[in-house]
Order: sequence, then C-alpha cells, then structure tokens
Amino acid sequence: MTRDTQRTTDQTEKLPDDMSLDELRTEIADIDREIVELIARRTYVADTVAQVKDERDLPTTDEGQEEVVMDRAGENAERFEVDSNLVKAIFRLLIELNKVEQRESR
Repeated sequence: MTRDTQRTTDQTEKLPDDMSLDELRTEIADIDREIVELIARRTYVADTVAQVKDERDLPTTDEGQEEVVMDRAGENAERFEVDSNLVKAIFRLLIELNKVEQRESR
C-alpha cells in the first residue's frame, strides 16, 4: 500500500493489517459504493459534455481527448502502484459507455 492510499483522517483508525476479515469485507463494500458513486458522477458530467457537443454541433468522438484521458489514467495507475493495463481497460470501458449514451441521446 502506498502512502497515498492510506487513510490519514483518524489516528486511531485501524490499518488493513489490523482488521478482521469482516472489517476488511466492510471496507471493500464501502470502497465499491464509492466507486459506483464516482462512476455516476463521471457519467453525469459526460452527459453534460454531450449536451455541449450537441449545442455546438461537435462530433461525439474526440480521439485527442480520449488519448489525454488514457494517458492520465496510466499516470494515476503508476502513482498508486496499480496495474496500468487494468486501469486503462476500465477507462476504455467508461469512455465507450459514455460514447454510446451520447450517441443515443442525440
């Protein structure tokens, strides 16, 4: 675990090594909820981007921006010591889902 991923909000909070299996599973459930919340937020913003693109008669696909997103995903993966290929695959899926929604809303 990197220092970036450790919680620092409470000195008395347990570290994963000190947690029971049930506590660890609860922590994963909390993280899963946060991931879904972030996906929902990202989707909302992507929908707003789609509206702006529609108003300005811009194409749904912006390969340059997609490359920026993928590069940023790779950099963040390295920063948090997560497999870059896995993170990029997840982001590729998120981008494709947003593009499908954008096309369907037009």
